[in-house]
Amino acid sequence: MSGYPFGWLWFALPLIAGCASTPHPAPVRESSFSNPAFHVVLQGHYRIQLGDSLYKIAFQHGLDYRDLAIWNELADPGFIRSGSLLRIIPPKSVLKKAPIAGKPFVQVSDIKSKPQVPPELHEDTLPALWTWPNQGSLLASYGEGINKGIDIAGERGEPVLAAASGRVVYAGSSLRGYGKLIIIRHGRTLLSAYAHSERLLVAEGQQVIRGQSIALMGDSDADRIKLHFEIREFGKPVNPLNYLPIKS
Repeated sequence: MSGYPFGWLWFALPLIAGCASTPHPAPVRESSFSNPAFHVVLQGHYRIQLGDSLYKIAFQHGLDYRDLAIWNELADPGFIRSGSLLRIIPPKSVLKKAPIAGKPFVQVSDIKSKPQVPPELHEDTLPALWTWPNQGSLLASYGEGINKGIDIAGERGEPVLAAASGRVVYAGSSLRGYGKLIIIRHGRTLLSAYAHSERLLVAEGQQVIRGQSIALMGDSDADRIKLHFEIREFGKPVNPLNYLPIKS
């Protein structure tokens, strides 16, 4: 044994291997997300995520936020609970007709009380004046391919301006394909959206005026530096050139 100072390891290895081969499964702890039912989303519904707002969800699905409030019998449209299911299609009991004189008509048969809409959502005044959010050249027009707005060229860090006065209802980067995005509500029927910014200069709930700098141009979630600009009426995209002044 003197010639093999570590010879004793040959006897110990089988014992070590035997111990290593003994199965010791790690304990499994059930989390709140391990319940399969939590991941099931009924057809026509959306699972509310942390950081969502009614405006964001409505914008994402091309809907009017007021419709969502009515369909879901929300007492306070400004409050939704993370993890809950939100109906994104009208129930059979809600009959929606075409807008009359610029206002939607909704007949509800099974909703006992009308949702209490915060006072600021009752503002009917629509912007009288609009301005271009940036003076860059037009890269893409409304309706080209799947474009829901217009794309405007510019340099990194150039200011992005509020096209009209209103209230910021979304400022964040959780809508895929839009990068850092700002959504402004104008009156009760119109929204404007400003996507792909490098930096946001305003916060949700903030009042802004026409021509105010709200962001810096960038290329977040885009293939180049540009501003993607949309206007939505009753949640549906419309051609922004119908609102913006003609460039001289």
